[in-house]
Amino acid sequence: MFDSFLRTLIALIAAVACLAAPARAAIEIDITQGNIDPLALAVPDFLGETEETKQIGADMAGVIINNLERSGLFKAIDQRAYIEKIEDVNVMPKFADWRIINAQALITGQTTVLPDGRLRVEFRLWDVFANQQMLGLQYATTPENWRRIAHIVSDAIYKRLTGEEGYFDTRIVFVHETGPKLDRVKRLMIMDQDGHNPSALTDGTYLVLTPRFSPTLQQITYLSYAAVTPQVFLFNIETGEQELLGNFPGMTFAPRFSPDGEKVLLAYENAGNSDVYVMDLRTRRLQRLTYSPAIDTSPSMAPDGRRLTFTSDRGGSPEIYTMNANGTDIRRISYGDGSYSTPVWSPRGDLIAFTRQYQGRFYIGVMRPDGASERTLTESFLDEGPTWAPNGRVLMFFRETPTRADGTGGGSKLWSVDLTGYNERRVTTPGDASDPAWSPLIQ
Repeated sequence: MFDSFLRTLIALIAAVACLAAPARAAIEIDITQGNIDPLALAVPDFLGETEETKQIGADMAGVIINNLERSGLFKAIDQRAYIEKIEDVNVMPKFADWRIINAQALITGQTTVLPDGRLRVEFRLWDVFANQQMLGLQYATTPENWRRIAHIVSDAIYKRLTGEEGYFDTRIVFVHETGPKLDRVKRLMIMDQDGHNPSALTDGTYLVLTPRFSPTLQQITYLSYAAVTPQVFLFNIETGEQELLGNFPGMTFAPRFSPDGEKVLLAYENAGNSDVYVMDLRTRRLQRLTYSPAIDTSPSMAPDGRRLTFTSDRGGSPEIYTMNANGTDIRRISYGDGSYSTPVWSPRGDLIAFTRQYQGRFYIGVMRPDGASERTLTESFLDEGPTWAPNGRVLMFFRETPTRADGTGGGSKLWSVDLTGYNERRVTTPGDASDPAWSPLIQ
């Protein structure tokens, strides 16, 4: 399924359209700062030679605007304010016309159908105040893949202006929920990071929880109730093939891939005790990492593979701990009020995201791997299950609203928030959703 999608996508025609690399632009964004004033962008509809390519061009501009605005770093100027009408992307724009409306950057582009039927998309990023081009790229793909090209263009613009990798050409796997509150049907579903192109991966005949993406393959690990005892499964997105990860007498749960994709971390409950284990996917060798009468669960490995974080109630209440990848040097790192759970190591390695529960409220927060600099990003009736964007700058989580006294209302939706905590946004899903997991950048 996904493999055929990839094969049709993107032949890179020209890496850089400009003849020489421009000087350092004055409008680059330092995203290490706190609350940043969004940079003003102008994004006219991409040009097209036919009605079809004109519509694709307008749709692509819309996707690019939505992507960049959702990051919280950019604000698109209303197209009705534009003075100059772009008629040729190869002609230098009239920068004065764009400065009048306070545009700091201008994105122009066009779509063309090639003789072989492929769609060519080219775009240019202009620094309005420096009167120069910052970036120019061309791509070719099948016409139905225009949306993905828009995500790739968004990533290129984001990287040029921030110096960081983008995260728009990614997907989200999550648990899609339907039915009454006490009899929910939960199936795996996958979609683009902006909520488009949703499709079901499982049929809902059995309960599924906590899906997690492989960082290297088109593969998901998750907890399934398809068997008598809940067990961890692997799911191949390209083929739809599902595989039981081992055959254990007890329950396995809370799976997560190692950063190299060669191992799966999980919690294994046997005889009433839950400990953290790791399985090598090539040899299927299982290694026990914790030995405690307490509940140890939710393991997540640092990007360099040297340490793990996990949740344990060995201190009397759920807290966050770290340890070496072989299970030694266990350290508690959470000391705030309330209980802590679902720790997830950032892809950058600098932070650990978590869920905190305190006085009937739930919080999504981050702290350094030694427990320092703890910060709260969100708060609500129930916020849970953070997952990192591949660039480590944005988190997605799910938020539940309370059911009313008469049994109506309630529900679970996906949200995103950046590391400032100011840019909190709802993520569109078909119905209720929980347990999101962010994919790496699609290759």
